[in-house]
Amino acid sequence: MKRFFITGTDTGVGKTLVGGGIARVLARKGTAVGVLKPFETGCVREGRELAPADALFLKNMSECPEPIATICPYRMEHPLAPYVAARLENISVDLSVIRTVYEDMSSRYELILVEGAGGLLVPLDETHLTLHLIQMLDLPLIVVSRLSLGTINHTLLTVGQARENGIRVAGIIFNQLTPETGFAETSNPEVVGNFTDVPVLGVVPYLSAEQQADKDFLADCIQKHVNLQALGLS
Repeated sequence: MKRFFITGTDTGVGKTLVGGGIARVLARKGTAVGVLKPFETGCVREGRELAPADALFLKNMSECPEPIATICPYRMEHPLAPYVAARLENISVDLSVIRTVYEDMSSRYELILVEGAGGLLVPLDETHLTLHLIQMLDLPLIVVSRLSLGTINHTLLTVGQARENGIRVAGIIFNQLTPETGFAETSNPEVVGNFTDVPVLGVVPYLSAEQQADKDFLADCIQKHVNLQALGLS
């Protein structure tokens, strides 16, 4: 039984893409995969409901049968940090709700992937950051980093912050967000690897919107470019 929390060095770095791809690799092998996206902001309103695009993507890729309200307990319309969006929308956040959902799912799934909102220091309520949720669930961390200039600093800061708070970092996955590459993109994974003993698990190449939406194309890409064996997910 494997459980991981997926965080990013920033927002928009590809956490959902990587998490969905990993989920699809295992699901098509017959593994029962559970996914959680506890907080999603910037949801699109469809009638009276809010559609959490990232949570729906994870559900689709993993074929997780749980209702979207279970996969994503806190859905908010404003594209802000969960704490800020929740205040604007008069939503009361209770982290024990997430723990209860996670513990219930843990008894029924071989693999569970929990995806955060943004990075480790994103506030979830008045007193808790994302890293506190990771501590509460006691999960090892997968860090998704963008490949471009600036990622060395962001990645090492994320790893350092996790370790200072007793969170085990299982690995780093780089994601190429644009088709252009330069020396920074080709050298960043090696440099990050030189400055931390956390394994660099791979680099996901740039994928078009069509390729990202193709479940098996994405899974094949993850399987080819990410060392899932190092996570015990071979």
